[in-house]
Amino acid sequence: MSRVCELTGKGPMSGNNVSHAQNKTRRRFLPNLNDVSLMSETLGRTFKLRISAAALRTVDHRGGLDAFMDKAKAEELSPGAQKIKREIEKARANA
Repeated sequence: MSRVCELTGKGPMSGNNVSHAQNKTRRRFLPNLNDVSLMSETLGRTFKLRISAAALRTVDHRGGLDAFMDKAKAEELSPGAQKIKREIEKARANA
């Protein structure tokens, strides 16, 4: 399973471990990913996603999954999240 946020596309970064003696060795900074279930008010169902803690705060700040998907760029979303975005847009168009 890849270590990439499904909503923001945030993935591992690389950098250095720096010791007191200034020895530098390469390391990876992994995103803080969590398995969460988010509710869509438009569709009336929940979706299980693997997202970063920062993305979860953003979803709460914007007012839920539907509001987040309205502003999200499709290129940043995972294929599963793109499908959710299309379903939400389709449901709103029909309503």
